Order: sequence, then structure tokens, then C-alpha cells
Amino acid sequence: MGQAIRLAMKGLGRTAPNPPVGSIIVDKGKVVGEGFHPKAGMPHAEVYALRAAGEAARGASMYVTLEPCVHHGKTPPCVDAIISAGIKRVVIGAADPNPVVKGKGIEKLKAHGIDVSLGVMQQECEELISWYTKWMVYKRPYVILKAAMTLDGRIATATGDSKWITSEESRKMVHELRNQVDAVLVGIGTVIKDDPLLTCRIPGGRDPLRVVVDKDLEIPPDAKCVGKGCLVFTLKDLGERKDLSANGASLVRLDMDTEGRIPWDDMLAYLGRMGLHALMVEGGSSINSSILKARKVDRILAFIAPKIMGGGLPVVDWDSPDRVEDARRVRITGVKTVGADALIEAVTRT
Repeated sequence: MGQAIRLAMKGLGRTAPNPPVGSIIVDKGKVVGEGFHPKAGMPHAEVYALRAAGEAARGASMYVTLEPCVHHGKTPPCVDAIISAGIKRVVIGAADPNPVVKGKGIEKLKAHGIDVSLGVMQQECEELISWYTKWMVYKRPYVILKAAMTLDGRIATATGDSKWITSEESRKMVHELRNQVDAVLVGIGTVIKDDPLLTCRIPGGRDPLRVVVDKDLEIPPDAKCVGKGCLVFTLKDLGERKDLSANGASLVRLDMDTEGRIPWDDMLAYLGRMGLHALMVEGGSSINSSILKARKVDRILAFIAPKIMGGGLPVVDWDSPDRVEDARRVRITGVKTVGADALIEAVTRT
């Protein structure tokens, strides 16, 4: 199952609106076939594994990270392919949260005399599809807030300089994450100050959708992130900036919320309708503060450099509570070193 999970991860960022899935076929202790779902519209992991196994699949065991589908989508049901191939045992990591599939794939396999085991490395398999599950249940992408900061929580100097706070190894990991998520998001302040590309600069990688929050539509037409694959959310009349759409960017006008700001609910719902599963926020202090206050962040990745600034721009900036016990709480899920930096991973609490 661990091998199947590693295979599935090759599809991260490429399978939406489908989940990433990996599959291994074993006969007499030997792997005879393996596969993963590479892209929506292409065959699923089980089909690739069955093709690789050929006749060796008959009487063999299949390990698959997610319950096989039982419905017709862009591809035929995987359950039917498994039955036809003569697989005798199916070991499943996690049930599919899609109500069209959940439990039904398992039931059909059992109805055809196939031995089914569910829940092997379940936690790891559910973590693998956490982005998909968020989208399936709430119809919005899973939100990851990434921040690079000093030991005293500063993301830039008082003059705005932020290159480079963290190590080359941390920056490489961020590009690997861009290769996996469906979109990255920044605010207009970051665009004007840093003029980032927001691309994935690793060999064989692919660029995520570039999302810019620009309330007053101030983005320069020659900004590096503008062009095909760039989406700008604004409160302004779109007719005011035809130069942006002429450069290939997509503009979406939204109505302000009760506080005169761009509404996160509407933005995330729009991205959810696009079928995006994972959004990584790489904003400055303003965007970080806004989305955290709106309680829309699912996971925090804090890259902490062994540096002390003593001043400058904080990672978040909002009114302090009167009491420590009223501080926003998170649950730390991992701590490790990346180059000279520390990476703290946390999930938020509502």
C-alpha cells in the first residue's frame, strides 16, 4: 500500500476533479502490475495496473489507495475491469467520499466473490486525498497557507526586502508544492512589490493557475504573472482593464462583502466550480491576515529561517486579543528541518 501511495503522488496537481490514486497488483509475493491515475479523462490507476499485469492479474491481489469507482464518468467503471480481469482479492486504503461511489464499489466486488479488505494504511490514504475530500464535501479547494519567515515572525524588512529569507532547499520545496497544487494565490501588494512569476521552476514540473486578489484592479499589464493561466479577482468594473484580458488573463468581478472586501467564500466557490482541489496562498501580511481571519485556511506551512529581524513586516497583522487564551489556535502536525530552516506544519481549528 505504501508503494501504491507513492505512485499516486505522481498524479498530484494533475487529476482534478478526480482524486490521485495508485494501484499495485501482486501474485505469489511478486509485483506483476502497477499504475497511477495521471490526469482527468485518462484511465484510472487500476486500469493501468491491470494492463501491466495482463494475464498475471487472474487470481492475483490488487492493492489500491482508494475504493474503485463503480460509475460511468469519462472512463468506464474500474470495478468492472477488476472483475473481468479475474482479481481474487482487493485491498483498499480508503473509501471514496464521493456519494456516487462510497461503499458501492466494495459491495459490487464482494457480490462477485472477490475478497475485499478496507482500511489498510487508512490514515495515509485519507491524507493523500484530503484535497479531493475537501472539494467533494464543500465544493471548494483545500487551502494551504505557505509563509517564509524569520525566527521572530517577519516576512520582509521595513523596506519590503524579502529575498531571500529562507534557504535554497526551502524554496525548492515550495516549487515542488507548486508542481502539485492546482493554483497559487497572492495579493496585489505582492505583485507590485515583488513582481513574481508564480511558476514551478523544477524540471518536468507544471505551472499552477496564478490567482491574484486585486480589489481595485491595479495590476500592471506587464506584470510577470499576467497572461494565460492568470486569474484576477476584483471588485471593479472589468471594462476598465481590457488590456489585462488582451494579455490572456481572466478577470472575475465579485461583489464586496459587508466590510467592503473581496469575499473569500465567493472566491473559493468560484475556484471550486473550476474543479480545483488545492490552493496555496503565498501572500503577504494582508492576505495572510485576511484569509486566516475568515477561517478559510486548512493547513499552514511555516518555513522559519534561523534569522532575527527585530522589526519589519509580520507574517500576520491584526488586533491583538486582550488575553492569551483568546489567541487563534492551530494543531501542529509536523516539525522538520529543510536545509538550514525549520518547517512547521499545522492544521487549523475552527
